[in-house]
Amino acid sequence: MRIDVHTHIFPPEIVADRGRFFSGEPEFKLLYGAPRARLATAETLLEAADRDEVDRVVAFGFPWRNGETAARHNDYVLEAAFRHGTRIIALACVNPVERYATGEAERCLDAGAAGLGELAVYGRCDPAEALKAFAPLVESCRGRGGVLLVHANEPVGHLYPGKAPMGLGFFYSLAALAAGMPLILAHWGGGLCFFELLRKEAPEILARVYYDTAASPYLYRPDIYPQMVRTLPGGKILFGSDYPLLPPSRYFREMEASGLSRAELDAVCGANAAALFADPSRPRSV
Repeated sequence: MRIDVHTHIFPPEIVADRGRFFSGEPEFKLLYGAPRARLATAETLLEAADRDEVDRVVAFGFPWRNGETAARHNDYVLEAAFRHGTRIIALACVNPVERYATGEAERCLDAGAAGLGELAVYGRCDPAEALKAFAPLVESCRGRGGVLLVHANEPVGHLYPGKAPMGLGFFYSLAALAAGMPLILAHWGGGLCFFELLRKEAPEILARVYYDTAASPYLYRPDIYPQMVRTLPGGKILFGSDYPLLPPSRYFREMEASGLSRAELDAVCGANAAALFADPSRPRSV
């Protein structure tokens, strides 16, 4: 079974006229202002999944500043999961530093979202204040048995739209805050995965931290796959495509060329995620 844990979908009205949603949403405009920045509906996502033989997808929206837009988008994701049964696993997305975030997160979790994601703080923000904003979201997710997926990016290298200012220290502190519950750090955790080699407190702090491969072909050489399979405890690497940024096939080709064994490919591309999302809450009609 193949499971993609990192995909984005948008309601048809946003796909059809994204410009109407730029006002008051600088992060959305930054990431999707260019016409070449693709947007996908649930149906477009599943068509791509079928082409690349992906059985299930974890889908979510965008961390809008506007709470009404966030709620509308979350409803679309939940309804898509309800319509398509086990094909789509819904996560609810909120902007962690906005006042609406906790209430909207709990509404969606109670409606059957399997967790929260992809949560992100793209703008400049004091790390201590950001961590304080994440705290009630972590507890809401923990209390409902949900999975938390958070955007992370490497602190070095070239700049690109959406490269958030938070450093690895922030994500390590977030892992400590979320200790004991499943936390997926996107994009290889911004490199936090390399620190799993530390001997002291890191193994305990990072025990329930998972890393997805989203955007890996843009960020890392294919060698990262066998390197991380050797470095990380079993089950921690999850295939994520960041679709529609890249199709799943791009990752599968790189993984196979990297020399992973068939058992390792099966684990990364689906078995690890199947264990994590073994019994996701099923969204009800909203």
